[in-house]
Amino acid sequence: MTQDTSSKHYVILGGTSGVAVATARRLAAKGSKLTLVARNGAALQEVADDLKVRGAAAVSCVVKDLAAEQDQSAILNEIKSSAGDIDGVLIFYGILGDQERAESDMSHARDILHVNFTSVAEWVLASSQVLEEKGEGVLLAVSSVAGDRGRRSNFVYGAAKAGQSVLMQGLAHKWAAKSKKLRAVNMKLGFVDSPMTAHIEKGGPLWAQPDDVAKVIEKALEKGGPNVYAPWFWRWILLAIRVTPAFVFNKVNL
Repeated sequence: MTQDTSSKHYVILGGTSGVAVATARRLAAKGSKLTLVARNGAALQEVADDLKVRGAAAVSCVVKDLAAEQDQSAILNEIKSSAGDIDGVLIFYGILGDQERAESDMSHARDILHVNFTSVAEWVLASSQVLEEKGEGVLLAVSSVAGDRGRRSNFVYGAAKAGQSVLMQGLAHKWAAKSKKLRAVNMKLGFVDSPMTAHIEKGGPLWAQPDDVAKVIEKALEKGGPNVYAPWFWRWILLAIRVTPAFVFNKVNL
């Protein structure tokens, strides 16, 4: 099913992240209406001002800590009441965390798991209710290739993303039997040069820029299956990683 992204109202959770901003700029250029949600009000307003210049029909900001305990359904309904019917919810926020620290610091491990899975799951379920009530719309959540197979370098983060991916895949399966007007898209990102990965040394062809990923997301909002890799080549890289026998995989430092 193809969905026209112009004149649509998208709620962007984690609206100040690099990939979120790049995606929002593309939607703004099509005249979409956007509601940005994040915890940094000043940064949100800066992004909103930029999007208005780029052609967004309207931009509103909601200052919230997305990982905090709250009534997500009530927040989405407030957005719907003030900004109009919601045509899509895009979830971008998350933390990478430190794998070595997480193995001994349970508080840090809990933060990684909560932010990247538990809180995201709550927003996914609340968003799905809003879209189901309308009877149409798209829910897109950014996941990671880290969730395709556990690796020693980031298996706590990977476990959270694996859980998110299964949640989104299950929702996509439910909606496939329910309505062609409802779509759940699980975006599996590879290495992206963004503030989240600022501490990691970058180089080589596997690294993508936020706008490279935003192009894929823009297309995924219009059409495509429930699992989308960005950039595309990660689908084949991860296929090779998943089918590699353990006795070989365990010798590789990943």
